[in-house]
Parts: sequence; structure tokens; C-alpha cells
Amino acid sequence: MAELTKDATAEGTTAASGGERGRALKIHHLRPAPGANRPKMRVGRGEGSKGKTAGRGTKGSKARKQVPATFEGGQMPLHMRVPKLKGFKNRFRVEYQVVNVATLAELFPQGGDVTVEALVGAGAVRKNTLVKVLGDGELDVALRVSAHAFSGSAREKIAAAGGSVTEV
Repeated sequence: MAELTKDATAEGTTAASGGERGRALKIHHLRPAPGANRPKMRVGRGEGSKGKTAGRGTKGSKARKQVPATFEGGQMPLHMRVPKLKGFKNRFRVEYQVVNVATLAELFPQGGDVTVEALVGAGAVRKNTLVKVLGDGELDVALRVSAHAFSGSAREKIAAAGGSVTEV
């Protein structure tokens, strides 16, 4: 480093004139800290420090050579006990009980009001769940349907049959 400093001052460069070049630390100047590099400890090579059992104690699977650290003694290993994650599950997904327009036509052939409670009573959906009406099938009676959600085709078919749609 003294040589670098001497070369830098000999050229007359200073920090003000942008002459930090001569004093830059290069990768080949780096050395490990004193005492950081020590020889590899050869364990299990006879009596003495770390000899014979090499600090593993006597006998048992952990004293042997080729037993992996993750071995659990024959018990089902952790990586096999943990359930696998298959895909993505959206925590905020809204699940609906679906009812098609054709089902509404079968359950209410005389027309009238169709509510969620009426659908639960008819056995079309389970109670305490959200209901969505889908547009599969044909409708030829006027129904006043109230549900939590409707598909676009269901709205069109109910309106075309002379009924009305109400979102709860």
C-alpha cells in the first residue's frame, strides 16, 4: 500500500483533481484476517482431541457415519407428513348455490314470486347460502325472482318471459 501511495504522489494527482485511481483497493490486495485460515480438523483418527468417537458419543444412530441428519428413526419423515400444496386457494372467493332458469320453470310452473326462502323450501338450494341464478334452459312463465346474483343470460330470459329480477 505504501507503494501505491508513493506512486500516486509521484504523479502529482490529488483527490481534488480526481486522482483516486492509484489508491483504489483491488481484489488482489485482499487477504484473510490473521488466524482466520486454520487447517481442517481430522476427527475420528485415534486417541486425543476429537479422536476415536469424534465428539459423537458412543453407539446409537447419531454415532454412525451414513445416517442423514433428517432421519427420524423410522417415523414418517416431516417432508412426507406435511400436506402438499396443490395450486392456489383464493381466501376471498364467494361461493354460490346455483339454480338454472329451467329449474325455476319446473319448480314454479304457475309463475309468481321466487325468493331464496321459497327455493330452500322447494329443496333447490341449502339454507344460509348465497344463491345465483344461471341461464341454462328455457322459461315461459313470468317470475319475479329475487336472489343474490344473476348471470346475464338469466336476466335476459326472465325479462323476455315477462318477469323481473331483484338482487338481494
